[in-house]
Amino acid sequence: MSNNFDELVLEKIKAAFPEAVEEVIDFREERTIVVEMDKLHAICKMLREDPKLNYDFLTDVVADDMLPAYPRFAVNYHLRSMSNAHDFRLRTFVEDPDEGPQTVGDIWNVGTWLEMEVYDLMGIQFAGNGSLRRLFLPEDWVGFPLRKDYPLGYEEVQFSFNWEAIEAKKPYAGRTMVPDENK
Repeated sequence: MSNNFDELVLEKIKAAFPEAVEEVIDFREERTIVVEMDKLHAICKMLREDPKLNYDFLTDVVADDMLPAYPRFAVNYHLRSMSNAHDFRLRTFVEDPDEGPQTVGDIWNVGTWLEMEVYDLMGIQFAGNGSLRRLFLPEDWVGFPLRKDYPLGYEEVQFSFNWEAIEAKKPYAGRTMVPDENK
């Protein structure tokens, strides 16, 4: 059923939006349809409202940072038709994160929250989503930690050969750890 249904979905999208499909990717029995960003909202609405397709569940919205490629970002929408037991992925490329795709929160309510997550971690704006704010990180956080250009912050692992260098960087460095016998 999956392969025939994949073809039905693709045919319906191409019939309604002939110029919108940029690429079709079949990988490991999963289908991804890459569409133009300005047509994404209309395609999602059609997929939800078509009684034969009935994509009534938006399972996830995620983004990819493909630095140094251009366009740099891709936003992926994972859709499920519960009545047809069928999943597939819509993908659109985003050139400027401040001018991202239109929100799908008016089609699937959970879209508002999923877009907030993408905004919080990748910095991609969704036009029409009035709820975009930090979801996981503090409001005063600077930057977007899932971007490839975000600075790495890590602590060097201590081993027997470098323990002195590591200990010198610790917050208690310089303080005497041995009790003073004169006190």
